Amino acid sequence: MSDTNEHLDKLMQELRRGTLTIGVLSQLHEPQYGYSLVASLEERNFQVEAGTLYPLLRRLEKQGLLESKWDTNETRPRKYYLLSETGKEVFEQLVEEWKNMVGSLENLLQNKGGS
Repeated sequence: MSDTNEHLDKLMQELRRGTLTIGVLSQLHEPQYGYSLVASLEERNFQVEAGTLYPLLRRLEKQGLLESKWDTNETRPRKYYLLSETGKEVFEQLVEEWKNMVGSLENLLQNKGGS
């Protein structure tokens, strides 16, 4: 692997990690379990692996941004996640910050190098 590809891979991983939380929160206005969340994100071309998703869901729940409940009526018990009231507020603020950052980046990219 060339140095360029190696650097690009690392930077793309950082970029994905930075957008993962907002992507996940965006899909939890309705209850979803892990596999359905992975499928929902992939449907929208947002790739996430289960090994990355589940620790994030646990962390967000511990932080009070998500609520969860077990559904044992299915063949296999499933843990459903949903935005808490705090999670909804934080998500809305994150969306605003995201829009501001995208606008700033677009401005920077249009005026590369001060030209």
